[in-house]
Amino acid sequence: MLEFKVDKDFQKLTVGRYLRTYCSVSARTLAKLKKIQGAILLNGKPVRAVDLVKMDDIICIDVPKSTSDGVAPVNLPLDVVYEDDFLVVLNKPPFMPVHPTKVHQQDTLANALAFYAESKGESFTFHAVNRLDRNTSGLVLVAKDRHTASVLSQTEITKHYTAFAHGKIAEKGTVNGPIALSDDSKIVRKVSEWGKPSITHFEPVDDYEDFTVLKLVLETGRTHQIRCHMSYIGHPLLGDDLYGGNLDKINRHALHCGYISFFHPIKNDIMEFKADLPDDMKSLLN
Repeated sequence: MLEFKVDKDFQKLTVGRYLRTYCSVSARTLAKLKKIQGAILLNGKPVRAVDLVKMDDIICIDVPKSTSDGVAPVNLPLDVVYEDDFLVVLNKPPFMPVHPTKVHQQDTLANALAFYAESKGESFTFHAVNRLDRNTSGLVLVAKDRHTASVLSQTEITKHYTAFAHGKIAEKGTVNGPIALSDDSKIVRKVSEWGKPSITHFEPVDDYEDFTVLKLVLETGRTHQIRCHMSYIGHPLLGDDLYGGNLDKINRHALHCGYISFFHPIKNDIMEFKADLPDDMKSLLN
């Protein structure tokens, strides 16, 4: 049961509208709750969504558990950084897609998590709150139910990336360049005045003979944003042959999401997690 306290004097506001407006309960979840006897309680007693709330009322909802979404459980390595009843934080290895596709049906993070859940006697739909490219490693936040996913989708999530970029970058900076699909590709992105607003902040933290270690923070979350922006300023990522990098040192783009923080939608705590660089990137620092 999730508990909410009405902390303002809402005149003529219904239980349903309060849950939708102030508790981020989705219309779909509310519709399910209405159909279940006792799923919505007001001060410990069953209540209708059309009944009115008042100051200091306690509303409790029994969020329906999500069931399996048909993703096949597959026994794959899974690095669980954190888990509770509402969400799980995973450290995704490189070369593993997040979601199943036509080409990747049984080798994804969703498959691995489905097996992990099944082994514990659980079942829930895979709600990835943030997504990483197949070849990008690092932290992925997954909600276990529709309500948690809905709230997290409206929550600011801070992510820090580490990337290895070709060439020397001496000073921190910002790339403010709209990103759009390239004219001749369904995959490659480019900076274009017709694109969507995209902002990347970067800061050099170490330099080697022919590449720079960068910390990057995004203000926007466009597909391939870091890869596209770094290529745009003449410093493509190592291993990123799609955007002008070469494969001499590493066989995938050298990009890792090593830090994530967010406000827990249920526990009301600030959550922070870190993940070390994977071995293929670590080896380049030795």
